[in-house]
Amino acid sequence: MELIRQLSLVKGKHRYVFRYQSGREADIIAAFASLAADSESDFDWFDAAVLSYQMGRRLEMDLEKVPG
Repeated sequence: MELIRQLSLVKGKHRYVFRYQSGREADIIAAFASLAADSESDFDWFDAAVLSYQMGRRLEMDLEKVPG
């Protein structure tokens, strides 16, 4: 069973919520990039960086739980 992950960002009056399956992180990062590149979107490259960082921290915490 795939784990569903969620990242969210509140920016002014906007709330961005991204749900994705564990293992599909590259797809969600591509979605951040597409949204940040859209000149009509309030979502910018800093927002993409913040969410990418949050995703990386979550992956790091998951790896720490793996018995070594």
